[in-house]
Parts: sequence; structure tokens; C-alpha cells
Amino acid sequence: MTNLKAIALPLLLAFSLLHFPFSESAWFINYHIHIRNDLPLLTTSPETPNLFLDCKSTGKDVGDKLMLVKQDYTWDTKINFARSTHFYCNARWVDHKEITFDAFRAKRDESRCKKYHNSCMWSVRSDGIYFSNNNATWQNEYPW
Repeated sequence: MTNLKAIALPLLLAFSLLHFPFSESAWFINYHIHIRNDLPLLTTSPETPNLFLDCKSTGKDVGDKLMLVKQDYTWDTKINFARSTHFYCNARWVDHKEITFDAFRAKRDESRCKKYHNSCMWSVRSDGIYFSNNNATWQNEYPW
């Protein structure tokens, strides 16, 4: 009986690895988070930043960014073993509005962001923060 247990566990492990290849495992995928400034240019010049972003997770601060119109802010992440990877951003439309939103939540985004090159696409607009997983259709997920 002991020999059966000693053989069964490695076989079960080997079968699991063959059934779920490492290349498809969420822990090995590099996810790309893109945040684009699609706010309208109001009275300032195109060379004046009108969006301030501060993005971070519990273990990583990806930094502050002053963004010009049509500028893209991008970083990559992998999902941790507990699937608790979470990046949030504070977006401030200079002299107008401010909001904090979840830019990447592993349990919410691992499936939907795989559809377009493992990318989560965000667009900051005058009526809110929009999400797309195909860079064609957009949904306002965080109204101002």
C-alpha cells in the first residue's frame, strides 16, 4: 500500500503538469496595463500635462506620472500565487476631478485581459475611466 502511495502522488503531479502546461499558467503570463490620457484639451496648451496618475500595489509603486493629452502610461505585472495581485491608480484631471480606480485585479482581469495580447487597456476621458480588452470597444467602468 505504501508503494502505491509513493507512485500515485508523482503520477498525479506529472498528469497535472501535462494537463495544465506552464506556458498557459496565469503565474507565468506578463500582463500589460495601459492607461491613455484621452481627456479633452481645454484652455491649456498641448505641451501642458492635464492628467496626474499615481499607480501602485501593496508591494510595488510604479510611480507618479504627469501626462500630456494622448500620452500612454504602461507597466507590466505577473499574477502572484495567491491571485491577489492588485494595482490601483489615483487619477487627477488637473483643476477638474479626481478618482481612484483598480487598474489590475488578478481575479477580475486575468481572463478578460488575455483576449488582447495580455493587455488591460484604460482610457481616461471627460466622463470617466474606460476599459477595453480589445482596443476597439470601450466601457465606462469608473464614472467621475
